[in-house]
Amino acid sequence: MKFDTPAGTNPIDRERVVGQPHERIDGRLKVTGTAPYAYEHHDVAENVAYGYVVGSAIAKGRITRLDSTAARRAPGVVAIVTHENAGELGKGDKNTAKLLGGPEVQHYHQAVAVVVADTFEQARAAAMMLDIAYESADGAFDLAAAKDTAPDAPSTEESPTQTGVGDFASAFASAPVKFEQSYTTPDQSHAMMEPHASLAEWNGDSVTVWTSNQMIAWGSADLAKTLKIAPEKVRIVSPFIGGGFGGKLFLRADAVMAALGAKAAGRPVKVALSRPMMANNTTHRPATIQRVRIGAERDGKITAIAHESWSGDLEGGQPEVATQQTRLLYAGANRMTSLKLAVLDLPEGNAMRAPGEAPGLMALEVAMDELAEQLGQDPVQFRILNDTQVDPEDPSRPFSQRRLADCFRQGAEKFGWSARNARPAQVRDGRWMVGMGVASAFRNNMNMDSGARARLGRDGVVTVETDMTDIGTGSYTIIAQTAAEMLGLPLDKVQVTLGDSMFPVSAGSGGQWGANSSTAGVYAACVKLREAIADKLGLDPASAEFVDGMVRAGDRQVPLAEAAAGGEIVAEDKIEFSKEMMKEKQQSTFGAHFVEVGVDMATAEVRVRRMLAVCAAGRILNPLTARSQVIGGMTMGVGGALMEDLVVDKRHGLFINHDLAGYEVPVHADIPHQEVVFLDETDPDVSPMKAKGVGELGLCGVSAAIANAIHNATGVRVRDYPITLDKLIEDLPDVA
Repeated sequence: MKFDTPAGTNPIDRERVVGQPHERIDGRLKVTGTAPYAYEHHDVAENVAYGYVVGSAIAKGRITRLDSTAARRAPGVVAIVTHENAGELGKGDKNTAKLLGGPEVQHYHQAVAVVVADTFEQARAAAMMLDIAYESADGAFDLAAAKDTAPDAPSTEESPTQTGVGDFASAFASAPVKFEQSYTTPDQSHAMMEPHASLAEWNGDSVTVWTSNQMIAWGSADLAKTLKIAPEKVRIVSPFIGGGFGGKLFLRADAVMAALGAKAAGRPVKVALSRPMMANNTTHRPATIQRVRIGAERDGKITAIAHESWSGDLEGGQPEVATQQTRLLYAGANRMTSLKLAVLDLPEGNAMRAPGEAPGLMALEVAMDELAEQLGQDPVQFRILNDTQVDPEDPSRPFSQRRLADCFRQGAEKFGWSARNARPAQVRDGRWMVGMGVASAFRNNMNMDSGARARLGRDGVVTVETDMTDIGTGSYTIIAQTAAEMLGLPLDKVQVTLGDSMFPVSAGSGGQWGANSSTAGVYAACVKLREAIADKLGLDPASAEFVDGMVRAGDRQVPLAEAAAGGEIVAEDKIEFSKEMMKEKQQSTFGAHFVEVGVDMATAEVRVRRMLAVCAAGRILNPLTARSQVIGGMTMGVGGALMEDLVVDKRHGLFINHDLAGYEVPVHADIPHQEVVFLDETDPDVSPMKAKGVGELGLCGVSAAIANAIHNATGVRVRDYPITLDKLIEDLPDVA
């Protein structure tokens, strides 16, 4: 099915099932511990061995000696794989570094060996016996030191890294009000609960890998390329994922080492990366240095805006696209953005939840607050004043839907924004200095072609098959809701099977595109199934209605199950999104984050007291699961504002706080009551579902809202994230 015209009225609009707050159909499996995650597939293979991955002890250089003699003699050891015996390997299209290093080493904790033994403990003990000698080379590990010589980031026509409209330099120079400031965000870790884990089993020259991966098609293609085998020889299975946040978008070392270990051992092998390995071996969100300049008239209207960002990655890597929201968020005729990319020999930087907008808004939305204060304007009204209904870089191109101002107005009323004291450090509650902050939420809507297969069985049950994944987002539930709505069935008459590369290729989970795209793919398959059912029953497909388990057309009404009395009916299709249609109108999601904080006047401890998110993201497919996604993003925003920081050892090129003791993330005690409001809207330009993504929108802007609230509470402006007490305490107002 091609989606090349705006959606008209269709069965989804009934919203009998879609749009309703159904509990997750996989919830019971999760809370009873019966959902099988990657390392917990105990019944799919026999005589499983265990692999332990050894990471490089240097950040850059080469291995000069690798002696495995003692390790091979250790109890229980069945195989050891290194670059010396792995055979010729390729590199996946979406990997920057090789997933098995040696003799050259590209980053700290790059996998250089996997030791396979009968038990995990035996594998780990033997791994400690490997005798590896290295020759270190000088590396670059400091973004600030590399900033001034960093070149322009690689650019494409679809994703330019250097943009300009009008004449920013002249407009900024002549602006009556000017603002300029720099901000920094640190390297961050995905820190998902489930580690990167895989179980691999070979059957002849074909391999099946049960793994934790967000994008099945990407993972299977890159595993085939890495192992240098035909794509049809690789099967990836990933029905449940314990968190990903972008860290499991791509093939990682656990899957490759499990496959290599299983081939060498001649038996299935399980591999799970240890928590310290995850921080340095897998990907992370890169640090940024950002410069924001804004020129405005005295009435607050922006006339010039520029946003520059510097980040680093391994050679051949990509930048953190922290300027992308600035191209679209506020009006202003004269504009410029720039991304610079330094080559750093740190572990690979790549996508983490809301890549680009999450760190970019941490700078831009503080800059907007600072300029509003400079102008003497309310931060909410200042943002509304500079709202736009068209692409600021191309005023002839409208947004498909843009209700940012509505988000601010409704949020301000619900949060009690009018009670905010605009003068910082004026409100106290006992020992706490109290302040309110606000920020825009913005995330582009991206559509990905997505396929599905739908089966109607003799029992009247519809089964949906797609390689879509559920990373804790509720994919099982919204896909079931879509099929139920299309076929006129209750949810208990729909079964959903996900995460298998043998199923039709879906959008996968990433970029906030998964929900809208995958359900649109299911919609397409169900349209075909409806046609096949109507034909089987001798009814007119164009007029047939599917309601309450019946198929109706004219004066006839037939039970749905009757169509499959002679055998199941199967239909398969995919949604194909028109690129031209996406170019005609800008598709984005919007929101407003409101936060109240308390700052201890003696210790500078920060406590978030209240949080509100108001979101405009098209049709909300399931308000219950969508709310969970948004409050999860809000929680991550607290971490980004106040605690998350992968600290770089600039001598040895590694992240030294590579566990959950040293890398702090928010816990329940850190998070107050969170409110989420969804504006009632549909967007027919986006998909037949008229929905858009919302999971990453919940993170975008939160950290800036917290930073702005801290300034309102204390009068102290910190532009170096995370905002820890040591950055606040010296500048706090004197205790009365």
